[in-house]
Amino acid sequence: MTIEKGRLYVVATPIGNPRDITLRALDVLKEVDAVICEEQREGSTLLKKLGIDKPIVLLNEHNEAERAPDLAIRIHKGEALALISDCGTPVFADPGASLIARLVEMGVPVTPVPGPSSLMAALSVLDMPMERFLYAGFLPRDKTERRNALRGLRQMRQPFVLLDAPYRLVQVLEDISSIIGGKTRLTLCMDLTLPSELILRGTVDEVRQRVGQRKSEFVLIVH
Repeated sequence: MTIEKGRLYVVATPIGNPRDITLRALDVLKEVDAVICEEQREGSTLLKKLGIDKPIVLLNEHNEAERAPDLAIRIHKGEALALISDCGTPVFADPGASLIARLVEMGVPVTPVPGPSSLMAALSVLDMPMERFLYAGFLPRDKTERRNALRGLRQMRQPFVLLDAPYRLVQVLEDISSIIGGKTRLTLCMDLTLPSELILRGTVDEVRQRVGQRKSEFVLIVH
């Protein structure tokens, strides 16, 4: 028996390549009573690829407030549930924090099952030392707010990491060039672990030219 009942397992899943799943993650997903995920399609597709048949419970930004209490009670009463995200390490820029907060208040154990992370994958291939950095996450969607956020990051004078939707990649690069400067150096990691993986290094303007209009899942490190 790999798992213990009455516990939430926060399970990291592949960010692209399905073979990056860990042996422990497979064991946990096979033994829990149900799997909590953000989207039905993504969750069921992953479990099918892994050969796992488990009930799926949806937890996303639209229902987390109302569903988290019920899930917490289920776990408190003795069920073992696994929380996954669409890809990578859960809760990091994904739903799940409210559920974990309730469980902690109730004294219910929450166990991490570490594994793939797009952030750590990107940091691991930097060609410079990174002793400290600021995780800035997703910038505001509004252009004015996004540029104001970049001005704030510029004043902090330390490397920072950005994530965003594939269709905003070009906009983000344009704003960085405008606000921080086209000569600013960065590392852009796109489609990590997939056959289309591309890692670009150079100034903002150099990277912008090479990216063109490409839309990809990405992690952007400005240094």
